[in-house]
Amino acid sequence: MTPRRPYHHGDLRRAVLSVALDVVTQEGVNAISLRDLARRAGVSHAAPAHHFGDKTGLLTAIAAEGYGLLADALAEIEPGGLDALRELGVRYVLFALAHPGHFEVMNRAQVVDETDAELIDQKQRAGASLRAGVLGVPDDRRGDGDQAVLAAWSLAHGYASLYLSGSVRTDVDPAATFRGLAGTLFAGPAQPQT
Repeated sequence: MTPRRPYHHGDLRRAVLSVALDVVTQEGVNAISLRDLARRAGVSHAAPAHHFGDKTGLLTAIAAEGYGLLADALAEIEPGGLDALRELGVRYVLFALAHPGHFEVMNRAQVVDETDAELIDQKQRAGASLRAGVLGVPDDRRGDGDQAVLAAWSLAHGYASLYLSGSVRTDVDPAATFRGLAGTLFAGPAQPQT
């Protein structure tokens, strides 16, 4: 007879999230199963469902946590000019590389509950920092605000995704490389010489 594992696990929610993030990072989102996560975390098979409801609830919690971490990282940069915008992009890239499991789930809208209040709140926090950074760039250097926000996000997200997939050189400093890329995006018109 196999000894029964105790249900009590300290911070069970954190334990399941940590195991889930490891699975996503190593095997992808599709490998997530609440029963398998319970086995890996050493808890009752019903414990993850108790905390998250279902797989969507678990993945939504991961995405909300990820957006919160991203928002915290972006909030450390004071908006204002091209240098600040470039550093916001660097923070985005470094976040993605440090938290690949979160990053993957955050960018898979079909696996999360987009109506979840916590997810909405954290996405808005992260988006507000990016938007403030873009709008802090002088008008003559950025153009239309909405288009500039999309361009800045696309550059940071695209580079992070390419780096994580190994599609670009990963033997270089990602922050320095991104700073160079960002310089080409918002270079703007040449300043007149006096």
